[in-house]
Formats: sequence, C-alpha cells, structure tokens
Amino acid sequence: MHFNVKEDIIQMTPRWKGERFADGRPRVSDEDLEKLRGMTLEECWFMLDQFGYKNQFEGHLKVLHPDRKLVGRAVTASYMPSRPDMFEVVEEIGHSEGRRGTHNLWIVDSLVEGDVVVSDMFDKVKEGTYVGGNLSTAIRNSTKTGGAVIWGGIRDLEQILQIDGIQLYFRGMDPTPIKDFCMSGFNVPVKIGNAVCLPGDVVIGNGEGVLFVPAHMVRRVIDSAEKSHCKDLFGFEMIKQGIYQTADIDIDYWPKETLDRLVDFINTDPRAAIYKDLDWSEEYEMARKVFGE
Repeated sequence: MHFNVKEDIIQMTPRWKGERFADGRPRVSDEDLEKLRGMTLEECWFMLDQFGYKNQFEGHLKVLHPDRKLVGRAVTASYMPSRPDMFEVVEEIGHSEGRRGTHNLWIVDSLVEGDVVVSDMFDKVKEGTYVGGNLSTAIRNSTKTGGAVIWGGIRDLEQILQIDGIQLYFRGMDPTPIKDFCMSGFNVPVKIGNAVCLPGDVVIGNGEGVLFVPAHMVRRVIDSAEKSHCKDLFGFEMIKQGIYQTADIDIDYWPKETLDRLVDFINTDPRAAIYKDLDWSEEYEMARKVFGE
C-alpha cells in the first residue's frame, strides 16, 4: 500500500494523451481552464451526458460563495473511520514516504497552483472538519485560484470568510476539530455524493454544485460549448434578417445549406472571428446521414 502512486494514476487515466504532472495526474492546460471558467456548468454537463458520463455532478453541498466559480485540477483523497490496526499501518507508510501531520495535511502539503482538493470524508461533519482557517489559508496560498470540495465538514467559518479568493464546497459546519479518521487513498477515484472524480479531472463549481470533467473530455466539452455559442450568434442574426425562422435553427442537426451559410458567416463577420478554428466536419457528416446530402 502506497499513496499518490504515479503508475496507478497513469493506469487509471489512459485516455489522457497530453502533459502530466510529476505525480502522473493529467495536466489540463491553463488556457483550457480559463476557457472553462467562461462557460456555464450546464454547457459542460451536456457533452458529458451525451457521451455516457452520467455521474459527474453533485448538488447536495453547501457553498462558501454561491456567486463565485471554482475551476481547477482535482487532487483526490479518500478517508474512513479510524481503527487502530489500519491507522498504524497508514501512519507507518506515510512516515516512510516523508509525510507529516494529520492525514488531511498530506493532501494540502502536495498542492500546486491550479489544484482543487476533492476529499471524500465519508460525510462526517462533527469531528470531520477537514479544513478550518489555517488549512484554508494554506490551500489558497498554494493553489492561487483553487479551493476544496469536501464530502464532510469545515470549521472556523468566520476566519475562512476573511480569506480572499478561497472557495469551498462542503456538507456542513461544526466547531469540533477533526479526529478519528484515517486515509484510505491519495489520488485515487473518489465518490462525492453521486459523482465520481479521478485525479486530474477538472473541477467546475458554481452556486448549483460541482461538476467533475474527465481530463480527456475537456477539449470536446470546450469545442461543444464554443460551437453552441457560435451557432447562437449565427442563428440570432439569421432570424433577425429573416433568412431563417426559429424552426430552422432550433433543431438537433442542420442541413448542409445551413452549415455552409454558418461557415461563411464565421469567415466574414468580425463577431465570429474567434470561432474560425472550429472544425465542423462532424456536423457535415451528420447532415449527410440525416438529410442524405
């Protein structure tokens, strides 16, 4: 038994073909994180749902700042109630790997810029307060833009609210310090309510809840959302000019004639210049299948 094992992380994320951190986690680019920050949670969820990722959202969490978005790369941890023999083994392994302090500190000490802690604290709130003022400050300082998603509790709310830029999702609050818990996994698959998160997933949180986007799906999610934005811009303009009616636009697939007009709009209208790199070959293929074109 070891924690944060590079080979295991690579093995569980084989569809990711890009850059990785030293620990093996997929490293979704800062540019893509910034693009996701500008998209709605629903836009990101839609593409995941279409590809069979049905268990990526959890909404039964309290949120520190409902009007603030959280976007970052997941560092995951799982815990269980403590028992003496298991705790002794975990302590010995942790010390042999150079880890110090309580088992929640092991995660916080590993964080880098852009990370988000995703911790399954087995829904423990009383004496399951994963972070307070000090650890929230440490998370903010290490991650810069990150925070934490905790299936458990927090404490020191008044202190945490004074930390500029921190964002937390959690199950409840309690004044008790954390105790009687034991790490069972570090950068392993974790379950947050009804959602599944793997190390390196992109965490997207807003006032509704939290979505975990598999790293290898990020580009597809971004492309889908950008295409949706582009089609909306085009559709509004076509309806305004009387070229199409709503029924021509609000359909699942567009015929080749509409796609040709869309591409021309992208190439000639300055408002659509940011969408020039989008590939519409899949849409043309669907037009051939659906309309026989």
